[in-house]
Amino acid sequence: MHLYNVTLQKSSGINVAIYGNFSSAKAQEIVVGRNKTIELLRPDENGRVQTICSMEAFGIVRSIAAFRLTGANRDYIVIGSDSGRVVIVQYDKDKAT
Repeated sequence: MHLYNVTLQKSSGINVAIYGNFSSAKAQEIVVGRNKTIELLRPDENGRVQTICSMEAFGIVRSIAAFRLTGANRDYIVIGSDSGRVVIVQYDKDKAT
């Protein structure tokens, strides 16, 4: 017997959220964790929230925090997962899909 698991619809409930300057120095952005998905959101000039980047994680996102190194102008993202793993992420617009 073979079992196959496919998610038909992405999670809509936001578990955790932070704000900061992740892509550039003056950009006010929001990072949200939706179960297994991490999304970078930015409001546009019309007041609507646009998804800049969305990535699927290999575990369930339990916590997210933002921090900035001394003298830097952009924030980093610290992500904690259900397995106890901690990851530090920096947004790179050249590699983002």
